[in-house]
Amino acid sequence: MIRLKSSTGSGFTYVTTKSRRNDPDRLALRKYDPIARQHVLFREER
Repeated sequence: MIRLKSSTGSGFTYVTTKSRRNDPDRLALRKYDPIARQHVLFREER
């Protein structure tokens, strides 16, 4: 389980899963932020 946090600073997060063997680096996905009302980059936080 990992948490993806919005790069806009809105505080919105997504919770998802990932395979550590296939993706050892931090994940960064472009997803919809309903607070900012636009698609922004979400980065994995520790």
